[in-house]
Amino acid sequence: MFKKFVGILLLSSLSAGVLATTAQADAAKPGQSMTHIKTEKGIASTLEAAGVVLYVQGGATAAVMGDSISAPDSQYVLHIPVTGTKTGVQHVGSNIAIFNTTNNSQVLIKNPLIDLKNAVVNGVVPQLGTQAIAIFTITNAKDLKAKVTNDRKAKLRTTSYEGVKLSLAPGVAATLVTALGLPAGALPEGLAFASASVSLYTPIKK
Repeated sequence: MFKKFVGILLLSSLSAGVLATTAQADAAKPGQSMTHIKTEKGIASTLEAAGVVLYVQGGATAAVMGDSISAPDSQYVLHIPVTGTKTGVQHVGSNIAIFNTTNNSQVLIKNPLIDLKNAVVNGVVPQLGTQAIAIFTITNAKDLKAKVTNDRKAKLRTTSYEGVKLSLAPGVAATLVTALGLPAGALPEGLAFASASVSLYTPIKK
């Protein structure tokens, strides 16, 4: 959202811990999917030092791995039911929120959609307009391998991608810095932001 990936943003593990296992929706059904995103080490503390917090809206959950958000090795973990596939499956209603507590500025990444074919994660940022734009690029798209599991009893096929690497798309870092009122250069261009784990659920046809 991965020329064979992740289809997010929002904000996403993107791998150990939660990402080491296949993501599971609460009740997997054809057309559903789940993305787990874990930020790279240093992202949480860098944002926290600037008064910025990262979280998910819309029924998804968020957690922090590490002693605290400010710890150098802490990582945000986001669970987002917003994965898209090459056939256009998309879960709407989930947003990645980036909020600057020092000036009450906020950037929303609405309904992030992983584009497997083009190796990007697109999302609508209301502060910039109504058209979806590339938020992340998938830097290891060519190396991703799909793991397919068939549950014939449930007539459900699960296609999983692990270790999807997400970096900020060109121009996104500068956009975030401006929108959040951060000092110039606070976020470098092309920042390695997170790794992701994705599961896509499709029906098994007779």
